[in-house]
Amino acid sequence: MIQLRGIFRNVARHAEQCLSVKSRPTPRASISTGPRQQHATFYEFRTYYIQPHLNAAFLKLTSEKIHLRTAHSELVGYWSVEYGGLNQVFHIWKYDSYAQRASVRAALAQDPNWIEQYISKAMPMLSSQDNEVTYLVPWSKIQKPPKDGGVLELTTYQMKPGGPAVWGKAFQIAVGTRTGSGYAHAVGVFHSEFGQLNQVHVLWWYESADQRAAIRHKSHEDARVVAAVRESAAYLVSQKNKLLFPCAFSPIK
Repeated sequence: MIQLRGIFRNVARHAEQCLSVKSRPTPRASISTGPRQQHATFYEFRTYYIQPHLNAAFLKLTSEKIHLRTAHSELVGYWSVEYGGLNQVFHIWKYDSYAQRASVRAALAQDPNWIEQYISKAMPMLSSQDNEVTYLVPWSKIQKPPKDGGVLELTTYQMKPGGPAVWGKAFQIAVGTRTGSGYAHAVGVFHSEFGQLNQVHVLWWYESADQRAAIRHKSHEDARVVAAVRESAAYLVSQKNKLLFPCAFSPIK
């Protein structure tokens, strides 16, 4: 009898514990990787690799016929690569949605002027093409340079996996320290959506390549910049850059 009472007490205690656990609120795990995109706008990065002996001809043809392309969607900028890659052009196109991009591509495929006057002539001049879909990071917007006639540097940072929740704050501080100290003008800061993931691109503007060199030398001696870069570099895998010269028809120069 005593043993039976002990068993009943244990059963009752176990049931009470189960009810207590069920009554507790279920914790919610956060799966957000940082500030999220609040709108559908994205930017397509396109890089064309030109056959070396046709580089000048390609740029001339594009300058003459780019209006056929911009009639369909917005061009943000178009540049030739001067350092960091030869015989390349880099351009950025803005779209309000993936549906809009699909409709633009369909319209271009049916545009006889675009096909006959440009595509049929330009494509044989290329050795390859590459593209990437990017979003502006939530704390950045497109800011045109203070004046025309400069050069732009596209710096690409390959960050550790995990997204902005891991490296976003440190990266924002690093960029903000450079811009806030007057060392550079950030045209835009973008993160990759399709292409190589965990990439962040910063498009910097300088008055000239020589001014960039002088500013870089000076900023490397600034304790504020050094501290911010050191913190951000803890999340960095690799980086690369290109110096870009704007084409005459580029909206951003």
